[in-house]
Amino acid sequence: MAVLRLFAQAREIAGVGSTSIEGATVDDVLNQARADFGEAFSVVLAGSKVWLNGSPASGADPVGDNDEVAVLPPVSGG
Repeated sequence: MAVLRLFAQAREIAGVGSTSIEGATVDDVLNQARADFGEAFSVVLAGSKVWLNGSPASGADPVGDNDEVAVLPPVSGG
């Protein structure tokens, strides 16, 4: 299982900072997260960067046990 790490608004919506999710690809993990966390999470995810093990990820990237998929929403500030 991959470890899904959530930051900022994604973390607030999901109510967790990390969770384990089964999936063969980054897209599989994110699709399960959408199903688990709902529409508001999907909206945030659409504008977020996704990283796999510390590098930018594409949806087709394979994931295995102990891989880390990180969702990084845009951050605003002043």
